[in-house]
Amino acid sequence: MPDDTPRFEEVAPRVWVAHYDWMHVNITLVGGSDGLVMVDSHGSAAQARIVADDVRRLGAGPLTALVNTHEHWDHHFGNATMVEQFGEMPVHATEWARDHVEESAQRTFEDFEQRVDDPRREEVLATTLHLPDRTFSSAVQLDLGDRAVELIHPGRGHTAGDLVVRVPDADVIVGGDLVEESDPPFIGDDSWPLEWPGTLDLVVGLMTDDTIVVPGHGKVVDKDFVQDQRIELGIIAETIRDLASRGVPESQALDVGEWPWERERLVSAVRLGYAHLPRGQKRLPMA
Repeated sequence: MPDDTPRFEEVAPRVWVAHYDWMHVNITLVGGSDGLVMVDSHGSAAQARIVADDVRRLGAGPLTALVNTHEHWDHHFGNATMVEQFGEMPVHATEWARDHVEESAQRTFEDFEQRVDDPRREEVLATTLHLPDRTFSSAVQLDLGDRAVELIHPGRGHTAGDLVVRVPDADVIVGGDLVEESDPPFIGDDSWPLEWPGTLDLVVGLMTDDTIVVPGHGKVVDKDFVQDQRIELGIIAETIRDLASRGVPESQALDVGEWPWERERLVSAVRLGYAHLPRGQKRLPMA
């Protein structure tokens, strides 16, 4: 039987969010008189077809553009399906994200090749890439007819190419994976842990006290949540700087430091943090 579960919930005027159980992914729709913009498209063609059915069921207008918040697979592997289902449309991303989509996707395909027991293996490997074709470096405004939507690259954090989507008249920000609710933010091999707190400062600066924030994964949150997450990321960044300045070697940092999250979540943060420190902030361990 078809799944008739209504997933898209209107969180602000003509801004809908659907939450999907697999990876707790959020898909956002922003409506204007000229149609709908979709922010992120899920992690496989099969899952994207479910999203497409949910868009049609919502009945809020034609899908006319896609936005990918960054280059990780779970946010753009549904692009080709959306174009197949709704017709050709522009796909927006930062220049960095566009330039690294194929490299990132190849790592994902290689990873899933090894996951012989993963029930999602075949559907992920069956994905056809559809790359972003409208890029920007700092900020760009999308015209939806009777409203404007802003795409902003606030700096490096979860990746070097993160963007946030701001809907000024609805006081909504779609934060991508710069903000996470279902788990602490993921600091991966392509993250920038020392710069992430400053990037979030810029995102918070776009908010009012009433801003609705859509994270990449998990429940919709507010400004206070983002500020609290910024504090935790700031503690991680400052702890890395402090340990390095005191001559604590990278190999001992996880054991010596006082961290806000479980140590296993911070392996990449420490490695990358030490690598990204200016040379003058690194001291040799004392004998």
